[in-house]
Amino acid sequence: MFIILLIMGLVTIFPIAFMFMNSFKSQAEIVDSPLALPKEITFKYISHAMTEIKLVPSILLTVLITVLAVGFIVILSSSAAWMMVRVKSKFAMFVLLLFTSSMLIPFQAVMYPLIAMFENVGLKNVPGLIIMYGGFGLAMSTFLYHGFMKSVPASLEEAAIIDGASVFQVYFKIVMPLVKPTTVTVIILNAMWVWNDYLLPFLVLGDSENKTLTLALYYAKMKDGPYSVPWDLMFPAVLITVIPVIILFLFLQKQIIKGMADGAVK
Repeated sequence: MFIILLIMGLVTIFPIAFMFMNSFKSQAEIVDSPLALPKEITFKYISHAMTEIKLVPSILLTVLITVLAVGFIVILSSSAAWMMVRVKSKFAMFVLLLFTSSMLIPFQAVMYPLIAMFENVGLKNVPGLIIMYGGFGLAMSTFLYHGFMKSVPASLEEAAIIDGASVFQVYFKIVMPLVKPTTVTVIILNAMWVWNDYLLPFLVLGDSENKTLTLALYYAKMKDGPYSVPWDLMFPAVLITVIPVIILFLFLQKQIIKGMADGAVK
């Protein structure tokens, strides 16, 4: 079992190591010896990639989209799940089933009607992209919150209301602190998805001036034509793109697993 796990670990880590090694090489060095270690550790290729591909504006735009979309998902999914848990009715159960069933619909089945609809209302842009991410992220996030919020005692909320707390105070000061593990899980899973997504930004933004990181990488790849790839730009740019996600996941992987498990069994 140890040998099997070791092999699986090596297979998993190889693409990251391969990318890291080639991020410090020239185009000729990458083509001649892609599996060799770099002759010297220099950050000039990373600096060149950031300047040539204009990664700083793309990073800022991607951060903005990710933060707003994830915040939108957390607020709406947690409040919807809270109401569905507390309102004991057939309608609340129907709404939960509606949220859950929407996870079964593949994005590819609705992407062209969705893009056409948003274009007709003037939202085929960054704000529209944020709204789309918020809508697509609601189903799974609401499902996770709903499972965890069943364990939150209603007596705590009743006591807060007796003490004069409003609905918003109960939500922000009582409920949300108690579901922190699920909130962390929802934030990380959705942030990784939005940060790494390529298809939706490509359909919405295309070759516009505003490009997310994935779009910037795609058009940088096509810069010298479809048959020539500037590897000395691509490897450093991909390294810059994936490092934040890897660091985030490594530090918060326990909270992700805990939040998903709690939401599934409670």
